[in-house]
Amino acid sequence: MRSVLIAALSGLAFATTFAQPPASYTETIPGTSVAFEMIAVPGGRFTMGSPLSEKGRNADEGPPHEVEVRPFWIGKTEVTWDEYDLYAFSMDVPPPSSSQPPAAPPSRADAVTRPTPPYGDESFGYGKGRQPAINMTWHAAMEYCRWLSTKTGKSYRLPTEAEWEYAARAGTTTAYGFGDDPGTLGDYAWTRENSGEKPHPVASKKPNAWGLYDMHGNVAEWILDQYDPKYYEKVKTGAVGPVLLPGNHRFPHVSRGGSWDDDARMARSAARRGSTPEWSRRDPQSPKSIWWHTDATFAGFRVVRAVGEQDDLKGFRSTITRDSPQ
Repeated sequence: MRSVLIAALSGLAFATTFAQPPASYTETIPGTSVAFEMIAVPGGRFTMGSPLSEKGRNADEGPPHEVEVRPFWIGKTEVTWDEYDLYAFSMDVPPPSSSQPPAAPPSRADAVTRPTPPYGDESFGYGKGRQPAINMTWHAAMEYCRWLSTKTGKSYRLPTEAEWEYAARAGTTTAYGFGDDPGTLGDYAWTRENSGEKPHPVASKKPNAWGLYDMHGNVAEWILDQYDPKYYEKVKTGAVGPVLLPGNHRFPHVSRGGSWDDDARMARSAARRGSTPEWSRRDPQSPKSIWWHTDATFAGFRVVRAVGEQDDLKGFRSTITRDSPQ
């Protein structure tokens, strides 16, 4: 994998690799047989956003700007129901190692919280197992990462916009991680054109050059950042680890990559989407659930782990509660 990463980046003017991460690895969730793979991504610089000439471009993708990301690991696939069900429907959170002394009980503010029961079938009849987990809120995805960190003793979180796009591009400057031709997209992605109106098991299409599956299509992936359509206008050229930290509002947060329910335009590497209250339109509860959407069967996520966490993300967590405003 290391040689693939180096080869993919060599000779490209847009990106500068300055630090190689440790090796990729497989994480088995303690106390279970459920495992997932984490792919090592080198740190480097790249041009984030899309040029005015890119077909299907939206105004919120500009201006293009060079940023720098530090080395990290990212999930080879989107989080599956096999993984998410352990968090959503199991109460056991064992320590990462029996050889470690037991930690002090967490305070109420630090305790990992679990989803309330969903309103109806959380899989919407699409199946579970290796299917991507769907329809969870941004808050729920953030809490899953805290749970996973507690289980494993490693710090997992959602990717920043910069990290996600860097990984999706995999050393390219084109609209997609494989080139500019949407006619080839079906080899790499499930979108409206080929999905049969449903998500599909992860890793059933081709991976990108860095070995990552479903970065285009299948499910749109939650990102750590708050969504601001004009955010790129405020990012300084050369910024290291840019991120727009959210507050306690339920919306809007960024999702990336497009989904089985989107056309090719939304599956581009630079395409951005902000969540809206419409994603919970049919939720009859008042206030609406902070754990499950009712109208976001296209939404899922994957996890990342920084090699060395940046200061503004150390200990960052969702502050959303039932009383949070939209």
